[in-house]
Amino acid sequence: MPEILMPRLSDTMESGVIVRWHKQAGDQVTPGETLAEIETDKAVMEYEAYEAGVLGRILVPEGEEAAIGAPIAILGNEQLGEHQAPAPAQPPPSVPVDLPTQAETDRPPASPLARRDARQYGVDLSELTGSGPGGRIIRADVRAAAAKPTAPQLPPELPVPALPTAAAEVQLGMLRRTSARRLAESARTVPHIYLTAVADVEELVRYRKELNERLRAADRRAVSLNDLIVRACGLVLRKHPDMNASLADDVVHLHSQINIGIAVAADDGLLVPVLRAADRKSITTIAEESQDLAGRARQRRLRADEMTGGTFTVS
Repeated sequence: MPEILMPRLSDTMESGVIVRWHKQAGDQVTPGETLAEIETDKAVMEYEAYEAGVLGRILVPEGEEAAIGAPIAILGNEQLGEHQAPAPAQPPPSVPVDLPTQAETDRPPASPLARRDARQYGVDLSELTGSGPGGRIIRADVRAAAAKPTAPQLPPELPVPALPTAAAEVQLGMLRRTSARRLAESARTVPHIYLTAVADVEELVRYRKELNERLRAADRRAVSLNDLIVRACGLVLRKHPDMNASLADDVVHLHSQINIGIAVAADDGLLVPVLRAADRKSITTIAEESQDLAGRARQRRLRADEMTGGTFTVS
């Protein structure tokens, strides 16, 4: 039976988290249907089926993470009805069965993330009851066990001190983990130059106010200071094309298009959707497209091509 593998949904993706399964074991699957929603390092994307059949078994439950190329489900054959794996043949009662090791048979079923967390927090998986499919131990079970206070083992003659109040822990999502890793990598590998300048933008603020009054009178969308800065950067980059460049190995690439990334703060991290050909767009078009991109960025509904190809960034 063919395995359904974790797909590569972006050029920088290394692993994905199953946010939601749209199909369950035993459901009919046809090509083009949405199988699952997967969170990458940039967005939550839909994963479509490429083959027809019956979803036999889900290997990675919702909320769990898997590397690119790892099996996340098994697709059975519709005609043969192979949506369930056949039961292994049992040996005759008179034939003794030699098991490889006793420890292997006692190993409770658990997800890879649950096993990793169990090692980190010192949780004994054999003492847990799994809440996942088929009694499988998932990450939430391990974290719940780790959060339970345990009394310290002290000699009887010593008083038992009060347990300190545990600090709250917040698990980083895919987006924040990726952002942290790339910021650290950037600091290590790229020379940084910091330039601070002060500008009097009183005239710019006055211009924005007058422009928005005219736009509201025409029942059109108002513009922000950020929109005006993006427009100004587009015009300056057209005048100074050497700034619209990037370095790769020993080659400086001068880009033919001016695509400006706009930093957007989402609840769980920072996203940078890209406004393409910014130097060729009017301020009102920039305002409309920027607000649309920012809104969908906060909802994690950007397409992969809307977050790539930037040549300059405004934060």
